[in-house]
Amino acid sequence: MTSFDLTARDGRARLGVIRTPRGEIRTPAFMPVGTAATVKGMLPESVAATGADILLGNTYHLMLRPGAERIDRLGGLHRFMNWDRPILTDSGGFQVMSLSDLRKLTEDGVEFRSHIDGSRHMLSPERSMEIQRLLGSDIVMAFDECPALPADRERIAASMQLSMRWAARSREAFGDRPGHMLFGIMQGGLERDLREESAAALRDIGFDGYAVGGLAVGEGQAAMFDCLDYAPGFLPEDRPRYLMGVGKPDDIVGAVVRGIDMMDCVLPSRSGRTGQAWTRRGQVNIKNARHADDPRPLDEACSCPACQGYSRAYLHHVFRAGEMIAGMLLTWHNLHYYQELMAGLRAAIAEGRMAAFEADFHAAREEGDIPPL
Repeated sequence: MTSFDLTARDGRARLGVIRTPRGEIRTPAFMPVGTAATVKGMLPESVAATGADILLGNTYHLMLRPGAERIDRLGGLHRFMNWDRPILTDSGGFQVMSLSDLRKLTEDGVEFRSHIDGSRHMLSPERSMEIQRLLGSDIVMAFDECPALPADRERIAASMQLSMRWAARSREAFGDRPGHMLFGIMQGGLERDLREESAAALRDIGFDGYAVGGLAVGEGQAAMFDCLDYAPGFLPEDRPRYLMGVGKPDDIVGAVVRGIDMMDCVLPSRSGRTGQAWTRRGQVNIKNARHADDPRPLDEACSCPACQGYSRAYLHHVFRAGEMIAGMLLTWHNLHYYQELMAGLRAAIAEGRMAAFEADFHAAREEGDIPPL
């Protein structure tokens, strides 16, 4: 009922499709983040219109509010948020570490206080699997611990080994669920031998897909790319490879070149709400006064509603006025741009022209935004 097929390669870049009962996911794929069962500022049908095949939901946030059991009673996350395509849910581990107060980490799991109301909760591999089953997500992530970088080698090694023990418990608790996939998460920081050890442990357990975790947590792009030069190669060729929490457009292109199949990031929607637009020529800050009298669109080659119907001057005005439509239009544009970038990457791999695509991508960004009027 689920499968992954690779259909083309260009260097290490891979073109493929993940088949699920809820639809196909074209890879390389970018997953918009629907943290609390919504991609902020967007209707689900609008997210689909940008070209997204899959969304990410957040286990930590949904378990705290409105609660996984409530979502299950209401028909599962797909029905609850009116999204009939695939959903991937993260395990909750990263948010527990980054958002919660008074954490207590043990072999069993993590005890923590909610950042919302201070209530006490316990998240373990077994509980994470139960929550994700209640949510009904199509792709489930194993429960792991992700230390922030930089960290010393001893801390990274201990964390990775704990995550591998939790991965085995996640696999056991997930059980046999036809039509659903379970992904393991490689850890090991920037240490090549620890990454290799982690990958070997995950392969021994056996997963439907594999994530490269513990990157985009403060190490910088150069260090991340150095790790991606070798880490994906430790994972099985015939399974999807997912780079968690990435990223900016140039991060995405660099990751695809290095063999990554799936990515997610809050950046397109978060940037939209703060007046930042991503275009072929780089980033545009719509708050800047230079846009106040500019009748041109953000990107004249873009077919999104923001670019087809509204000027930079209008977007500048509604953002400055605090109108909701500003974040809505900029988010739609950013998500459209990201999905257009993914479509371009897929076409380049299919046609064997990834090197040219990458060169053109960087050349356009180096030109910078269109000159002011």
